[in-house]
Amino acid sequence: MTDTPDSTTPAVETAAAARQLLGMKGAKSGETNIWKIRLQLMKPITWIPLIWGVVCGAASSGGFTWSLEDILKAATCMLLSGPLMAGYTQTLNDYYDREIDAINEPYRPIPSGAISLNQVRAQIIFLVVAGLGLAVLLDVWANHPTLPVTKIALLGGFLAYIYSAPPLKLKKNGWLGNYALGASYIALPWWAGHALFGELTPTIVVLTLIYSLAGLGIAIVNDFKSVEGDRQLGLASLPVMFGVGTAAWICVLMIDIFQLGIAGYLIALHANLYAVILILLVIPQIVFQDMYFLRDPLKNDVKYQASAQPFLVLGMLVVGLALGHTLV
Repeated sequence: MTDTPDSTTPAVETAAAARQLLGMKGAKSGETNIWKIRLQLMKPITWIPLIWGVVCGAASSGGFTWSLEDILKAATCMLLSGPLMAGYTQTLNDYYDREIDAINEPYRPIPSGAISLNQVRAQIIFLVVAGLGLAVLLDVWANHPTLPVTKIALLGGFLAYIYSAPPLKLKKNGWLGNYALGASYIALPWWAGHALFGELTPTIVVLTLIYSLAGLGIAIVNDFKSVEGDRQLGLASLPVMFGVGTAAWICVLMIDIFQLGIAGYLIALHANLYAVILILLVIPQIVFQDMYFLRDPLKNDVKYQASAQPFLVLGMLVVGLALGHTLV
């Protein structure tokens, strides 16, 4: 018989430290390095979809080339969307969620006392100011007289604030909050990438807002880890409103239906190959929903996201490429 590793083994300690640094569930408390604590507040794991959204927007614009200048522009836009604006959003959310985190995730930097509230406020201000400054720089670089990237960054900063902060605190409502989150993670970086290399049209705006309804489903996944704290503090997340089982079904149906709806739109554009690829990428997501998420969303939320979301984000790029080849 082999011994099972306990929570003090080096492998477990290393995994917990990595989760802590990335801002994932299941981290440990006790970090003392202030820069690691600040990074944890910014939740680097959440930057990935926003960085990817910029790639999708650049693809849908039809104007991106593999020149050094365009690559540098795209990389700068990724810095804006990921570390700065997403980092601002996550830090702001932790600041206003410190009471909920004290129940659900007491190892988070604020409820654990690892960082002071004044230090958190300073970080919030620095990140949003740096993000807006970088957005202006991108517009100047791209010779945009109407500053579209700056306007998108301002909208993102405003949405992040009303999502987390009272009196609106959109996250109190499972539908409004999760749609705001889904749009922020899919539509806004997509718009930024598209506007940087092309003209942001109403068609692209509407399509990405529809795609963001699939993002609403992804956002619901994050509610399962905090269902107990949400219930105690009166937040109307979908798992609280409908129960864990029903909310899980709402979640997966939103994810699947709106991706398939976009595939249908691609067929209408005669982008049949792209539509078929998108449908094929939805199939493994459905498989992982059945294997993991629907069976136990409280236990398997992270496992499901790790398994299924790569197929979702690949589907986003397929759609971006299809739009770049058919609408431009």
